[in-house]
Amino acid sequence: MPNTHRPYAPEFRQQMVELVRSGRTPEELALEYEPSAGAIRNWVVQQERDAGRRDDGLSSDERQELRRLRRENKQLRMERDILKKAAAWFARESDSIPERGSSS
Repeated sequence: MPNTHRPYAPEFRQQMVELVRSGRTPEELALEYEPSAGAIRNWVVQQERDAGRRDDGLSSDERQELRRLRRENKQLRMERDILKKAAAWFARESDSIPERGSSS
């Protein structure tokens, strides 16, 4: 099972990005600090997207909105399925109840 830890603070990520921009390599920073060089490179790329300097992926705001929309879509699908099952149940129940006034 992979080792996981809490996400790094935004301030820490920002500091790593600034160090990369000042000329340090992600590999140097990975040896000195805990995050991997790949994670640091990803933070640099994401910040460039957020600043509008790159358009090869989603900005942080777009990612957040996509997550929200996916959650909402999942919730709506669950509600739709529940309503479908309820409608089918009520349809079966209404067909099985004998009509009043037809007894002799």
